[in-house]
Order: sequence, then structure tokens, then C-alpha cells
Amino acid sequence: MKYLDEYRDADAAHKYAQEIARITTRPWSLMEVCGGQTHAIVKFGIDELLPKQITLIHGPGCPVCVTAVELIDKALEIAARPEVIFCSFGDMLRVPGSTTDLLSVKARGGDVRMIYSPLDAVKLAEQNPAKEIVFFGVGFETTAPTTAMAVYQAARKGLKNFSLLVSHVLVPPAIAAVLSAPDCRVQAFLAAGHVCAVMGWEEYIPIAAKYQVPIVVTGFEPLDILQGVLMCIQQLESGRAEVENQYSRAVCREGNRPAQQLIHEVFQVVPRKWRGIGEIAQSGLGLRDAYAAFDAERRFGVAGLRVEESTECLSGLVLQGKLKPHECLAFGTRCTPEHPLGATMVSSEGACAAYYRYRREPNTAAA
Repeated sequence: MKYLDEYRDADAAHKYAQEIARITTRPWSLMEVCGGQTHAIVKFGIDELLPKQITLIHGPGCPVCVTAVELIDKALEIAARPEVIFCSFGDMLRVPGSTTDLLSVKARGGDVRMIYSPLDAVKLAEQNPAKEIVFFGVGFETTAPTTAMAVYQAARKGLKNFSLLVSHVLVPPAIAAVLSAPDCRVQAFLAAGHVCAVMGWEEYIPIAAKYQVPIVVTGFEPLDILQGVLMCIQQLESGRAEVENQYSRAVCREGNRPAQQLIHEVFQVVPRKWRGIGEIAQSGLGLRDAYAAFDAERRFGVAGLRVEESTECLSGLVLQGKLKPHECLAFGTRCTPEHPLGATMVSSEGACAAYYRYRREPNTAAA
């Protein structure tokens, strides 16, 4: 397929791998930020092409996976109300809260709908004035502009029956949190190309300088990832710690300014809890006071809901790169895509789902 096969060329992939092996003189640990990159790495066996000195660590790169369990429970409580049409992207419907998931609420009679754009929820609000329409806004900076546009449009249309349950998270603070951990072993990052397509890569410069780690903005195809790894290793071997852009066909330094302006218009930066990790300062987006009337947490009185995470699921360790999915005792046995213990087994970008689908290795935790 044109524009795709060229980034999956096996000969070119082996040449990249050979060059990486040639210049690697010591062990290095790299973290890919995005779950889409994780799936490509596992699906195409990219990590198996690399020399044994290089370890790829899977990071907290799935916004579905890092949505806090208490926010899922807030969604469940709102969605169960008879006056509500609850709208969400499909990958959130099976993410478990503390007791159940949104699909189960739907099965019990809740009006839960899968939509493909936040603007579809705005249309529903126009078409159903007697119903409360709630959209579950989940994602990194990539999807934040469309969520912001939905709120912006609802305000301009004077819609009183539209609200937003916000779970947007920001990538740079998460990278800084990983690097600040006392047991951090990450020496370089493959940054998420789609996030940088919106936000650019200038905000990574102070992180690279402060922690002295290379950060390479990277795409999602096999050759993208291999070239990103090569660029990281070149920096590490030469003692550099800079931000570089492998994904130049989609990302520029300044990003998408109109999208950034829309995000800034509707949202403000707030602390955010990350599932399995805890609260990270200044790592989320919340509605500004001018748009507070569209805040579903306030509208439905669930802002104060607090829930403790289950200790049975070890997805928090997976999200922090401290555990490989197949090293969990529950992997592939008590935890499967059909009966998941955590979001990393449900999401299309979850690391556990990637290992279950593409690399069902024997469970090593019991060894």
C-alpha cells in the first residue's frame, strides 16, 4: 500500500537494526511514550531486532489506560441516570471501574452510546433537548482540540443540556514524573508523534536539558521506531541530550497553533490522577471558569467521589515501565481481554493487550 509499505520495508528495517548494533557499545534503556508505538514494537518484533544491550521500556502511553478508576466510577454513576445519554469513544466502554464497566451499565438499561467525534454529542444535545448529553473526554493533547471544540460549539449554541466529563492528560509532566522517580532507569525517550503534531516539541527542550536525556519525536511505523531508536542511541553514545524530530513528515517545532489556542480557550492545566501512578501535578486539563457550566462532575454532584484502586491488578507497574505484561501472575489467566482486571488489557493501545495479542509468552512471574 502506497505511503505505508515504504515504512514497513523489511530490508530497510534490518539495515537500521544493523546500524544500531554497530554503534551500540554499552547497555541503554529507552522508553516509548505512546501505546501505539508499543503495539507496533510488539506486533512487528522490533525489540527482537535490536541488540541485547538495548532495552525498550513501555511507558504510560495510553490515555485510556491511565484514566483513574474513580473517574471511571464517576462515569458509571452518571451513565446510569435515566435522564442521561452518555457518550464515549468505544475503547472506554469496557474499561473496568471498581465494580463494573460502561457496557454493563448499558446492558442494564443505561443509554450509553459509542460515538466517533465529540461533535456528535453536541448534535445529540440539539436533537434531544429533554435529555442530558454527557461526553467522556479522554485522551492526550491529540484529542483535546476536538473536545474543546465541542464545548466551544455548545456554548455558542446556548445548549444547556450538554456537559463534559474531562479526563484529558498531558504527556510532558508524565515524562518528568517518570524521570523524577528514584528508581528510574530510562535513559532516553521516544516521544509520541501524534501529540507533537498538535503541541510541537518545544516543551520537551527543558525536560531534556534538566534530566540530560535524549528525547526523539517518533512516528508509529516500524521504520519510524527503528530510526527513532537509532537517533536516541547516536545521542547517548556521543553524550548528547537533545530533542530531535524523527517524525518530520507530520510534526513541526511549533505544532498546530490554532489547535493550541482552542485548547487554551476552553481548558486550563490542573493536577490529574493517573491510574496506577497517582496524582501528577499540572498533568491534566480541566474546564476554565468561563465554561464551568459544562462540567459534568459539578452538574451531577460526583466531584467528591473517591475510590481506591484494586491491588490485584499490576497495570500501574506496567504503565511505569517496571513490569512487562507477561511478568504479571494474572496475565493470560485471570486477566484476558474478555475478562480484564485493568485497562491495559482492554485498550487498543494497552501494553497488556499488545502482549496478549501478539506475544503470548509463558507467564514468568511464577518461575
